[in-house]
Amino acid sequence: MTETEGERKPARVVVADDQTVVREGIVMLLGLLPGVEVVGSAGDGEEAVRLVGELAPDVVLMDLRMPRCDGVEATRRIREQYPGTQVVVLTTFADDESLFPALRAGARGYLTKDAGGDEIVRAVESVLSGEAGLSPSVQRRLLERLSQPEPRPAAPAAPDGLTTRETEVLVLIAEGLTNQEIARRLHVSTATVKTHINNLFAKAGLKDRAQAVRYAYSKGLVRPPAE
Repeated sequence: MTETEGERKPARVVVADDQTVVREGIVMLLGLLPGVEVVGSAGDGEEAVRLVGELAPDVVLMDLRMPRCDGVEATRRIREQYPGTQVVVLTTFADDESLFPALRAGARGYLTKDAGGDEIVRAVESVLSGEAGLSPSVQRRLLERLSQPEPRPAAPAAPDGLTTRETEVLVLIAEGLTNQEIARRLHVSTATVKTHINNLFAKAGLKDRAQAVRYAYSKGLVRPPAE
């Protein structure tokens, strides 16, 4: 007799999320769904990696923004050390700076926290069968990214310890783009742009956008307009 769907062993899942209420809610939801057995829960990435080593689950539902060890690093370590365990990201964030690092680290699925129980189960089943477990919105984002032209070359390295992305934001400020325009150009949220601006202002000792423009010119990151 062939194995029926009802006779299949449930997928053994670990839930990792630093917010206790959210974590317990996900565990409770999964406990009501067929085909899933929650075998453990973790409050940060370090604990998630440890539980995978102890419990050997089939899948980890992984939040991204967590203390000690974030979801991207935890995913990378799990995939390197325990390749038999798949990772499905379950997070609030769907911007490029969250999505693509997680996928590069080895996550096979990516859902946002507005996903329903059925969608979570489908993602778990998909990654266990060797497919990708991506929400429709994430699939659209990947297609949009693939259809875009090659990104512009990275901006020259800047002094004062600026990161590549902070330098990129600085160059766009010097080109006269608003925060909203920068967000669209870099495919990130406006809040992320504001964070980069605050960081680069602090590192370079800048007070406003006018100083930022002069700084970019003085460091040779952009050329002043011809007179």
